[in-house]
Amino acid sequence: MRAVWNNAVLADSNNTKVVEGTHYFPAGAVKMEYLRKNGKNYTCPWKGVCDYYDVVVNGEVNQDAAWVYEMPKEAAKVITGYFAFWKGVKMVP
Repeated sequence: MRAVWNNAVLADSNNTKVVEGTHYFPAGAVKMEYLRKNGKNYTCPWKGVCDYYDVVVNGEVNQDAAWVYEMPKEAAKVITGYFAFWKGVKMVP
């Protein structure tokens, strides 16, 4: 699976975890040069707290388009440290 935005491959892995229909990529498969932690977070009732990242490609910014659960609740421990994308980021098999 690949995560693509603005013609850039943000992540590429054969080892994504799918939770609630969303692909989560292992950190090693993510091109961190395209991500900028923005200090925002969200609390999911069953997964816990995630940190948001802006996706930045060729000077264009897609705010809050990526997130990661660094320390999820027990029910979501399978995605610890895995990144997910939305807001126009396309998943390409």
